[in-house]
Amino acid sequence: MSGEAGAAGAPGAPEAAGTVGGMPERGRGGIAAADAGPGVPETASGGLRVLPAGPGALLVELDRGEHAEALHAELLRRRARGELPAVREIVPGARTVLLDGIADRTPDGRAAFARALVSWEIPPLRRDAVDAVEIPVVYDGPDLADVAAAWGVTADEVPGIHAGTEFRVAFCGFAPGFGYLTGLPAHLRTPRRATPRTRVPAGALALAGPYTGVYPRTSPGGWQIIGRMPGPQELWNPGREPAALLSPGTRVRFVATEARS
Repeated sequence: MSGEAGAAGAPGAPEAAGTVGGMPERGRGGIAAADAGPGVPETASGGLRVLPAGPGALLVELDRGEHAEALHAELLRRRARGELPAVREIVPGARTVLLDGIADRTPDGRAAFARALVSWEIPPLRRDAVDAVEIPVVYDGPDLADVAAAWGVTADEVPGIHAGTEFRVAFCGFAPGFGYLTGLPAHLRTPRRATPRTRVPAGALALAGPYTGVYPRTSPGGWQIIGRMPGPQELWNPGREPAALLSPGTRVRFVATEARS
């Protein structure tokens, strides 16, 4: 699989070899030589590292969350085109992507896969690649004033700024149906609450660091709550296929709505 194939769909000029999401790869890593087979360098620091994760898996570590999102999108594109070696699951994390259930479990097979990964040209993430899911939100959360202060705006301005941002599900976790959404610019990153709440209601729309999320069920939590989603059961419905409304790569828009009387 050539690097050119990965850059073909990117807008503008193709990137230099060994780049991730438009950023240079600062030193290519590799899976541990003792586990990977001949010809593969040992793990090294840098922007992209491929590590063993059991006999049939590889873990790709990246230095930034947007790079992990870009790699995840590229893996899905290549699998859809039939250009990816057989792998059962592709699971993104905050700054990692796990490739689990690799069909060729031999050391040489995994080593070849690792070498291919670090040679790819990975285009920057395109947030307009799939249709967006729209989530209605009543912006009346108890932490609106604190978020407004952190952003340097008024509480009345927070809903417009947030709803005017397009988000993308970077990865899922914490609870079934919970997606970690990215999209807010760096200057709007929001600190967690100093004291977590023992009970956050289902449907709460909250912020922490670079992420936005909607709680699919009642649970403790330390994120800043700015609103609520009516009908949070839509986030996780075991009787639906797929059960989760949000999955990695999904585009999300929040739509401000009025509270029902």
